[in-house]
Amino acid sequence: MIPRILLLTENRRANGLPLALRRRGAMVTTAALADIAFDSTAPNGLTFPRLGKRLPDAVFVRSIAAGSFEAITRRLGVLHALEKMGVPVWNSARAVERCVDKSMTTFLLAHAGLPTPDTFAVEGTEAARVIAQRECPAGPLVLKPLFGAQGQGIRLINGADDLPDRDEVANVFYLQRYISRAGPPFQDFRVFVCAGRAIAMMSRRNDDWITNVNRGGKPEPAASQLASELSRLATAAAAAVGASFAGVDILLDDEGKAHVLEVNSMPAWSGLQSVSTINIADELARSFLDHVAEACATEPRRPIRFVSPANS
Repeated sequence: MIPRILLLTENRRANGLPLALRRRGAMVTTAALADIAFDSTAPNGLTFPRLGKRLPDAVFVRSIAAGSFEAITRRLGVLHALEKMGVPVWNSARAVERCVDKSMTTFLLAHAGLPTPDTFAVEGTEAARVIAQRECPAGPLVLKPLFGAQGQGIRLINGADDLPDRDEVANVFYLQRYISRAGPPFQDFRVFVCAGRAIAMMSRRNDDWITNVNRGGKPEPAASQLASELSRLATAAAAAVGASFAGVDILLDDEGKAHVLEVNSMPAWSGLQSVSTINIADELARSFLDHVAEACATEPRRPIRFVSPANS
């Protein structure tokens, strides 16, 4: 039978992923995670846009829209419920939770022995002031929203007086040691990991020390001599958080030592694709459907056969 894939996204094009999945023989339905409902009267306890009460054969989480704590908790509950019923989900609810919460990401990176900046996550202004007063004499800290992305809300903290009002950060202060590096222009790296392999990477350069592409960073091919070390660190970082695919941010300090900054479980790749010779959407589709076929091989009631594109 044709595999029914539910692609969770607010953007139906989703960087070409729906087309890549269809080219490989899948039937793709796109929906926002917010539109999936818990329904205890349904046979499986959930209802889906355009799928009704039927379970999809697999789910690919491309994005989760911003929402209240209650809304995000419910949406992640949907992913947990799907996994409970044996539906393969990329990335898993657990991996998404670990990556969305930067403090947990950092904990897991450090626990795995990966090089990552010294980091402190505390509640309350007084606790944050204690950290700033103790740590800033050795160099600035970077304040990031705990649940932020794309470089939004990041600021440099040179002392306790630079800390924002508690309401601006929901009373949670995530503070990370600023890694000194050459610039301007400043540079860091994004490595895209899929199914345990680094499939693409880029350098990002910007006159500003925040190098995200949506903040003006320019994508460039990463130097080939760095590829092996960047790949090693990125695949280890994705494994540390349990991500099947991920965008891993890495930078080099003044002495050339690499530091893993973040792991994004729902990475965009348009900037990376512009400097990559690999079709990232197609590689994601291939790896995902291989995983789905393997998972469903152990489920006799839902046998699946895939059709490979002619040019694969």
